[in-house]
Amino acid sequence: MFPCESVKWTGLSAIDVLNKRRPEKPTCGEARTFDLMRGMTMRILIVLFCLCLWIPGANAQTLKTGDTLSVSVLQDPKLDRTVVVDPLGEIAFPLAGHIRARGLTPVALENILKSKLKGNYKDDNLDITVALLNSPKDIPEEDLKPKVFITGEVIRPGSYVVRQPTTLMQAIALAGGVGPFAAKRRIQVRRRAPGGDETIFMFNYKAYEAGADLEGNIMLRAGDVIMVPERGLFD
Repeated sequence: MFPCESVKWTGLSAIDVLNKRRPEKPTCGEARTFDLMRGMTMRILIVLFCLCLWIPGANAQTLKTGDTLSVSVLQDPKLDRTVVVDPLGEIAFPLAGHIRARGLTPVALENILKSKLKGNYKDDNLDITVALLNSPKDIPEEDLKPKVFITGEVIRPGSYVVRQPTTLMQAIALAGGVGPFAAKRRIQVRRRAPGGDETIFMFNYKAYEAGADLEGNIMLRAGDVIMVPERGLFD
């Protein structure tokens, strides 16, 4: 401990603090102040170092099949929704269509959505946020059962466990029904065979409501992807 002397000294630089250099002949109060400054400086540097390590890692996380995303559009809140990356690695979003999301970071997906949506708004600087709500690794083992995936214009898109024989209409009901932007005449069920070949079943929801196209209400199999597209100008 330095002896207590009433010698005046000027302020210290951060380098002085880090190098543990005290001023010559400090008073007792000045010595204590120096020790506090040194401790606080080291704590701040440690916090900043941890943030520098964490932030790039969070932004670098790439999306995978089964990830659930929250998408928000500041300029058009009615587009805010939760979407799921389907087995094909895509998401469906109004006015943007189907977008390849697997392998992208949330920030990269935000940029793609901005480029696809900006033509619909006067403000080119759209404020779009994509947040990863959960990843398959966060899902309890109990839920890792055969599922069907429902994406696009439904109220609650996502993956649903197939615990018993389920029809297409039952699955749509589980998802809360079709949304206001749904193209009801062009609903698809995509089924991929073990060899990789894909079969597409078309379903006319409008006709089914009227008592027709009953055969289109097929029985689903685990892994089926139900795609409810956004309606176009003439739908």
